[in-house]
Amino acid sequence: MRIISYLCANIPPKQTYAIPLCAACRIMTETLNTMNTKRLLLGDEALALGAINAGLSGAYAYPGTPSTEILEFVQASPVARERNIHSHWSSNEKTALEEALGMSFCGKRTMVSMKHVGLNVAADPFVNSAMTGANGGMLVISADDPSMHSSQNEQDSRFYADFAIVPVLEPSDQQEAYDMGAYGFVLSEKLRIPVMVRMVTRLAHSRAVVNCQNEADAQNEISYPSNPRQWVLMPGNSRVRYRQLLEDRKEMERLSEESPFNKYTDSPDHRIGILASGIAANYVAECFKGQCPFPVLKISQYPLPKKLVARLADECEAILVAEEGQPVIESALRGLLDRGLKVYGKLDGILPRTGELTPDSVAEGVARLFPEMRDKLVPMAPEPHPLVVPRPPALCQGCGHRDVYAALNAALEDFSNPKVFGDIGCYTLGFLAPFNALDTTVDMGASITMAKGAADAGQHPAVAIIGDSTFTHSGMTGLLDAINENTPMTVIISDNLTTGMTGGQDSQGTGKLEEICLGLGTDPAHLKTIDSLPKNFEDMKRLFTEEFAYKGLSVIISRRECIQTARRHAKKK
Repeated sequence: MRIISYLCANIPPKQTYAIPLCAACRIMTETLNTMNTKRLLLGDEALALGAINAGLSGAYAYPGTPSTEILEFVQASPVARERNIHSHWSSNEKTALEEALGMSFCGKRTMVSMKHVGLNVAADPFVNSAMTGANGGMLVISADDPSMHSSQNEQDSRFYADFAIVPVLEPSDQQEAYDMGAYGFVLSEKLRIPVMVRMVTRLAHSRAVVNCQNEADAQNEISYPSNPRQWVLMPGNSRVRYRQLLEDRKEMERLSEESPFNKYTDSPDHRIGILASGIAANYVAECFKGQCPFPVLKISQYPLPKKLVARLADECEAILVAEEGQPVIESALRGLLDRGLKVYGKLDGILPRTGELTPDSVAEGVARLFPEMRDKLVPMAPEPHPLVVPRPPALCQGCGHRDVYAALNAALEDFSNPKVFGDIGCYTLGFLAPFNALDTTVDMGASITMAKGAADAGQHPAVAIIGDSTFTHSGMTGLLDAINENTPMTVIISDNLTTGMTGGQDSQGTGKLEEICLGLGTDPAHLKTIDSLPKNFEDMKRLFTEEFAYKGLSVIISRRECIQTARRHAKKK
């Protein structure tokens, strides 16, 4: 099973949703899933099932790798359908978190899931949810993406939780992900505060056997907060609540000390102690031939359990910190343990600062500290054969975005210094050859607002290209700014009728884009729609050229269904 899990874990994370299991995994999955208490699950699926079985009433999300499979699992679950668990996609992460908070206000157990950069979008309600607290148990699931398999950065969600004073659960394997579904709800309701569950790509998209309960717990009845003033964040109420939140942090620390997920394992060699969090605990275990010879403190619940950390520091000559993501714990230890203790980790280069950790990188770090132990470590995996070259992603053959970029590039040839502001989605691949069409891509919705700023500076033409799902996620407010000033710029909404980048989830704007743009105030004379087909190349080029010449705001909707979803729809028919 460990081998099968490892093989599945090495499927490129960005493509996991679309790649079938190998034959061995499929047979094992079918066999295990016929049993009452064992299932072979992705980490995302295990967490979702744990929440369902713990009395979940509502799941909210905006799709983003590596978190997408959480809500997809709820949507596909017969138990969730039977129990009428809410599981529709939200317009963006902020709306999803606020909707989940509303369900928690009514006493129901709820969860909201997103990728790490989605937490940036949801930061306002997330930080303030620590002030309102929770009524029904509420899990905020943030899936980080070390190595940036499909992300703009490698940020670590634990920083947000520490800033907001929210407890964190960080599963080390699929079983813990499942168990934390129920444990997180109990913890949330005990502390009356949302609980963050931090996933990472490798755990979210690898499979393992999970022991599950046979039946789902009853859902909570509707009930309302005992202190309703706490939910109205006016300054007078918030000052009182903040003092209480600081007091509650002491209880959070006490519960971390007693957590079943934080475990100290002693060993005879005390030259160094290893503090490993989340999935890094597995990497530590896998890099040694047999049992780790050093004491190990596994951390999967935060705030950091100071007593357990102090024990490791007292009993060992030095500490090696292994954590997936940024050096959150390591930075805290260097300040917390001001006693001359040597702390090794990412900040001094013993472990890599960027990208995912692996058993190999942990083993190499141990070998740097103790060269004589190299033969006691599991041999590192061989380097790929030089004939095996990476294949960069590319737009699918038959994709409508291709035809948009071809026509756009042709229309821009007559300008000496055109600028095209891109956005997040499949069409971001237009930056690559053969199109080389984009000048910027920053975050969801930034194409329209950056193009507006450039136009305000005198740039012409200033072109924004954005997808339909990204437009309804965070592009509409930027368009409203441009409408109010009739900014001389062109917005191209490349509508493929789905959220294509993450596997073809429903797009909130499908069939409504023209009405949305008109409702915001777009001039009907400069709101144009065209089918992005090869046969319409000349018409698209001509339309782009005409609207570039207009000294005001133009919106062009180029529409063609995603080739992947079109294929699936045809197969269903």
